[in-house]
Amino acid sequence: MTIEPVDYLVVGAGISGLSFANTLLTLAHKINQRPTLLIVEASSTPGGYCKTIKRDQFVWDYSGHFFHFSRPDIEAWLRARMPHQQLRSVQKRSYIRYASQNIDFPFQKNIHQLPQADFIRCLHDLWFRQQHYPECSNNTFKQMLYQRFGQGIADAFLIPYNEKLYACDLDTLEPDAMGRFFPQGDADDIIRNLLNPNNQSYNSTFTYPVGGAVEYVNALLHDLPSEALAFNESLESINLADRTAQTSKRTFSFRRLISSQPLPHLLKACQLQAPQDAFSWNQVLVFNLGFDTKGPSLPHWIYFPSPDTRFYRVGWYDNIMDGPQMSLYVEIGGKQDEVFDVENERLRVMEDLRKEKIVTTQKLIAHHHVILNPAYVHITHAAQKAQAQWLPVLHAAGVYPVGRYGSWTYCSIEDNIIETQALAQRFRASV
Repeated sequence: MTIEPVDYLVVGAGISGLSFANTLLTLAHKINQRPTLLIVEASSTPGGYCKTIKRDQFVWDYSGHFFHFSRPDIEAWLRARMPHQQLRSVQKRSYIRYASQNIDFPFQKNIHQLPQADFIRCLHDLWFRQQHYPECSNNTFKQMLYQRFGQGIADAFLIPYNEKLYACDLDTLEPDAMGRFFPQGDADDIIRNLLNPNNQSYNSTFTYPVGGAVEYVNALLHDLPSEALAFNESLESINLADRTAQTSKRTFSFRRLISSQPLPHLLKACQLQAPQDAFSWNQVLVFNLGFDTKGPSLPHWIYFPSPDTRFYRVGWYDNIMDGPQMSLYVEIGGKQDEVFDVENERLRVMEDLRKEKIVTTQKLIAHHHVILNPAYVHITHAAQKAQAQWLPVLHAAGVYPVGRYGSWTYCSIEDNIIETQALAQRFRASV
């Protein structure tokens, strides 16, 4: 058996894998080193979930991938590698559909926009929340919502929406399951917002290329030699003891392996056994829909907490791009083992879009769908326990999981870049 030696074997040509490879090779070049590096990708194209579909006159992503930059240096670095691509800088307009009206996001800071009876209930329960839901340790995501915001706000939006999104019982999730991405706000913020609205959040502004999110992938590919990528090649197994990896085509020996594939899949490839229920996640069925004429001109996306509406979010590409025809992405959450009847789901989506008066006289002229599985990972106590047990074992053998699915976390695309750049910096002295 022939074994091909490689210094760095990167599994997955998504944002995380490409960012790591780009940073490492740039650092190596600066100190006149030439490590061998290969990215193996199971798909025939790079980008992972950050792919773009162009159909007729419409440009769609696998889902709404909008870049929120907190680091100007990262944004500038990417922009420098896409000089011919027009980028839109957008001030977000997002809403929640509640009782047939649009409420400003985030819900908990805008309860004064609700019908009077609902507003009074939410305000009352917020004020007396600690009497009914005293804070305690070892609580869950659902309990955290009741403790922080009271029953009215939790039951009106936060619980039904997140149950649609995560497709699970929120009592199974850790209270910090969404980290910094959960919209903050205490009672003082909510009262202050009654007269002085301030709905700023981490994604109040975002950037989007005219050519779709894949243009950011192309920027990460800009400096990578073509021979550093191998497509249609998937990881099958890893021998941690002798640092070898078997793919669908060959065997490698490696110094370090960087993997963005889902952590439970990586553990299985390494013959490391986590409890059967340690890792769980949801699926998201995404419909991209193109219409012959324009629709509502205001929102960039709207959240739908009602269980009577099939989707949990609808986004408008045409409002981001100032397009002349309505172009939507529609997202439906499902359990990890759910089997979607795509045609029936599309019919139901069209019915609900009409019910919500998003589609009125428009005619559907183009459509596409994709199932993201996994989509959002479930941050649970069992998952965190398995991570704590096996990550030191992986690191000791030179295997480093990265990204949303490798690190099993809730993060942004920029976070993936920051994480993998930092990892490459750690290896700088020994590239």
